[in-house]
Amino acid sequence: MEEKVYLNGSLISHSKAFISISDHALLYGYGVFQGIRAYNGKLFLLDRHIKRLHDSAKVIGLEWKMAGIDFEKICNDTLAANKLMSARVRITVTNGINAAMPWVDASGEPTIIATAKPYTPIPEEKYNSGYKVGIATVRRMKQSPFSAIKSTDYLLNVVARMEATAKGWDETILLNDEGYIAEGGSGNIFFVREGKLVTPAANSGIIPGVTREVVMELAEGLSIGLTEGTVGLEIIKQCDEIFLTNANIEVMPVTAVRDESGNDIIIGNGKPGKVTRRLMEAYRERVERETV
Repeated sequence: MEEKVYLNGSLISHSKAFISISDHALLYGYGVFQGIRAYNGKLFLLDRHIKRLHDSAKVIGLEWKMAGIDFEKICNDTLAANKLMSARVRITVTNGINAAMPWVDASGEPTIIATAKPYTPIPEEKYNSGYKVGIATVRRMKQSPFSAIKSTDYLLNVVARMEATAKGWDETILLNDEGYIAEGGSGNIFFVREGKLVTPAANSGIIPGVTREVVMELAEGLSIGLTEGTVGLEIIKQCDEIFLTNANIEVMPVTAVRDESGNDIIIGNGKPGKVTRRLMEAYRERVERETV
């Protein structure tokens, strides 16, 4: 069966889904998106992801075009049309088509796209061995409001992931323009020191992900201390554990980091630590409870 795609009010075959060369997402990167995991045919934390979509749209002045649109139905209908149990659903909203530049005339209908693709889980062996990561050469802009949203101008993250692939890493760590740790190339980062979590604050130039938010809630429920703030590179050598979070990888241990000088730093004993494992298990238990 050919993949079905939601495009501007209709579910159509992927091969027939096209957007205009005048769409402002293509011309100016003027759009926002959100990615959501589906387990057992149910979208996990869909309400939070839709809220994040609206919050991102507000930052770029696009939110007013989204009023009255039932994104929950769009996402669920797209998932159902593709008959998938384990999937990655992406919802994208752009400023749409307009002959004028967006700062001259931002009127017109938005372009709304939803896709649902099969999700192949990361092998459990990777969770047991952990990611090997390195410091990216590109940096996030701490003071930019656009650093906190998932926009269709996703080039910095793309370049960071390309660097990881080229250097044989599983992922990168992004620094901000002041040289402090911001996040991973496609998710948020946590450090464990003396049994407590340390993570870059929202004003560090991060995209504060939904999975990050849930992990912080889980930590509170497990009485695991948490500090948000400015995080320097020295923590890599000082911490006992590191893990990354996003909707696709969930909670992924990091067991080695290559620093800017090319040195490999082994985290802890080179295996996922106890705190990381507790949060991995707690996250999976929550998924199971909410998607049965």
